Amino acid sequence: MLAISTLAIVASGAGHAKAEALKVGILATLEGTYTLLGQDGVRGIEVALGAAKKMAGGREIETIVASTDTTPDSAVRAARKLIEQDGVQIIIGPVSGSEGIAIRDYAKTKPDVTFINGSSGAMETTYVDPSANFFRFNTDGAQWSAGLGKYVYDKKGYKTVATVGEDYSFIYTQVFGFVTEFCGAGGKVANRFWVPLGTKDFASIIAALPDDVDAIYLGLGGGDAVNFLNQYQQAGGSAKLIGGTIMVDGTVLTSQGKAKEALIGTPSSGPQADTWNDPKWQAWVKEYQDFFPADKRFPTPSLFATTYANATNAMLQCLEKTGGDLSGGQAKFRECLSTLTLDAPNGHITLDKNRQAVGSNFVTEVAQLADGSLANNLVEKVDNVSQTLGIDPAAFAKIGLPSRDVPECKASY
Repeated sequence: MLAISTLAIVASGAGHAKAEALKVGILATLEGTYTLLGQDGVRGIEVALGAAKKMAGGREIETIVASTDTTPDSAVRAARKLIEQDGVQIIIGPVSGSEGIAIRDYAKTKPDVTFINGSSGAMETTYVDPSANFFRFNTDGAQWSAGLGKYVYDKKGYKTVATVGEDYSFIYTQVFGFVTEFCGAGGKVANRFWVPLGTKDFASIIAALPDDVDAIYLGLGGGDAVNFLNQYQQAGGSAKLIGGTIMVDGTVLTSQGKAKEALIGTPSSGPQADTWNDPKWQAWVKEYQDFFPADKRFPTPSLFATTYANATNAMLQCLEKTGGDLSGGQAKFRECLSTLTLDAPNGHITLDKNRQAVGSNFVTEVAQLADGSLANNLVEKVDNVSQTLGIDPAAFAKIGLPSRDVPECKASY
């Protein structure tokens, strides 16, 4: 089991500025099927704060971590504790999609606190009734699918697929992005299967998978992804696979056992690519690797480390620009966040009018490296991906919100 160091950053010297320390709350899934994802998110924060010497705008940063378990109630309870008991002024997080929707709604009841998303990727969080004090510097799950549908249709020759996904908002959003592009290219979706988060037994789903499809799209993550792969191989499954973003993240590719080898050659997409040769990306990978002993981290930062680090760096940059001034309802700080162009390791990120990220996406294939490890190898990069995926905003709105059955598989939208 990968370990994680404790984040407890306190004032540490009389030579620093006398400004009051700034308390920042961290929401991360440190329980349940997404535990490894949340752990690496916190690692990303540690790296970003370490590079800044735990200072910004003349103020020391004290962080307090609150654990969640992917459920909306757990996220709100944790946020309430951070604000009402610990007195934080900024919250970074959460990890999971339905948590993000709940935190957006909770943020509206706490207008004096600024919320910066960690990695949660449900579309509704910023697309529907956004909160003025909630900022998301990561693209959402549908944006993470940009380029994948066309790639598997045009380059891999997959014309008909079935999908298997966790039955909640983030995976609905992922499938939304994939289906609109895949079906728009001419593809067909034969079946959509949904399973609860934390599913242990996939036997009935595996038995129901159709034989007359070209590939199966897997929208699973964490322990669910590993459990499915083990059981699918034991059942003799041999279909071509397409990975949702967290199906092929480092949290899965570094899992114990050989089942993950079934993912070799699997196309996927998301907000980063392990093998991208961009100097800034390579510098981030080295910074992450150097910050922790090899047995206390993943071989390369997962997307959760990257997105949480990006959120932290956005906070640090705006605290620095405003001299740590959070007066007046944090107006100066929030104006900075709203207009910031974040030069992140995974590309330039800006925010739209809903404070939702516009950024790059990466189409990848899982490859086995020379040392035997698995990584997401860059196939192509798609820049300036907006939340409406290049579809006319009015037409996009008519598609409906992501759900089990939305979007329909149509040739045009």
